[in-house]
Amino acid sequence: MRRKSLLAGALAFAMAATGVGMNMQAANAATTITIWHNLGTTQNAEAVKALTSAYTKANPSVTFKLVDQPGDNYFALLQAAAVSKKGPDLALMWTGLFALQYKSYLQNLKGKVSDAALAREGSLSWSSPNFDAKNGPYVMPLDRQFYIGFYNKAAFKKAGLASVPTTWDELYSACGKLKSAGYTPLVYGNGGQSLGALYYPWYDASYIAIGQSSVSGLRNLYSGKNQWDSKANLDSYSKYAALKSKGCTNTDVLTKTNNVEDFIGGKAAMIIDGTWDTQKFTDAMKSNVAAFVPPFSDKPIKGVVEFAGQGLAMTNYSKNQDAASKFLEFMTTDAAAKILDGVGLIPNITGSKTTNPVNQQMLDFAAKQGFTRYPMLDNVLQGDVVDAGNKIIPAILGGKTKVADGLKQMAQVWKALPAGKRGNSYN
Repeated sequence: MRRKSLLAGALAFAMAATGVGMNMQAANAATTITIWHNLGTTQNAEAVKALTSAYTKANPSVTFKLVDQPGDNYFALLQAAAVSKKGPDLALMWTGLFALQYKSYLQNLKGKVSDAALAREGSLSWSSPNFDAKNGPYVMPLDRQFYIGFYNKAAFKKAGLASVPTTWDELYSACGKLKSAGYTPLVYGNGGQSLGALYYPWYDASYIAIGQSSVSGLRNLYSGKNQWDSKANLDSYSKYAALKSKGCTNTDVLTKTNNVEDFIGGKAAMIIDGTWDTQKFTDAMKSNVAAFVPPFSDKPIKGVVEFAGQGLAMTNYSKNQDAASKFLEFMTTDAAAKILDGVGLIPNITGSKTTNPVNQQMLDFAAKQGFTRYPMLDNVLQGDVVDAGNKIIPAILGGKTKVADGLKQMAQVWKALPAGKRGNSYN
């Protein structure tokens, strides 16, 4: 409770110091902006609450109605609401092909938010038509995100591991030592950023793809140049499935819900997660937690998923576009960056910093260690393929589906797409 009180005071000071609220024109009197999201209990949800509270404090005539929607059918709910035009003014939207897929009911922000404000944000290309920022974005990014691994330093020390694994073989070896030391080596479950009944597989799939190809090579899964049932994928996903058969994971990967608690509580040594849970880990584990790049490759991976993966999009049927636009512009300010950092996220505003040491460690992979930045794989694949993978990939790891059968199903889903959705150009 004390941390929240201090944060509230810091937010008020930051807004006063930057002139937010005084320099921005107030929206029309008694305006309520409705925001839908599927953030659950993550730090991103806390960020949205903090941003809207700070904005209302500076602009009392503008209030917000935050609606937390279920993660498993969130986008279907948005589409249904767009038909009746009774949905939100602003909606949590994933960048990449998700934003372009749903652009029929989204408002392009070019001309709605000032060019100067947009220029302060990074990664706007990933929500712009043809992935070209000059065409204007559909999403105002919330934060800079990582798909990343976290590990317990004390567990590694107890197991006699001096460094994190960097290849499949090193991972299998580390798992054996961690298990002998009394730990679940790598815990899976749908806790954290809960997006359905199963664990979310695209954190892992992103690094499997990174281990195979360059950034531009990710497009090969979209275009079909790299078919899902290719020899390379059969080999990679066979090694992925071996994580469970070799004892690297918990036995209940398909049903576990308290994986985050197991990691925080010291029962598990590693977890694959994202920046939305960094603060949760550092609050509980202090300096005993650190980040690592998931080693899902035969050779050490020199790439990292660093991406503005989500943000707020304005619906084109909103009756409060003027007020909503002003709030989106506020999201590009230094005051907003301080709010995001205060809840443990990495601001997406160019030149902003993070005070969380584990978040800084992630940024250093590319900034100081020469790692290549990659987008989130699920953000640059067709929606139907992502939906299929949400079920098939966990079944492969869980041993419910044979690798060849699962990847054949993925390939069939891709082949069933309209021709215009599986070419060399993203759309």
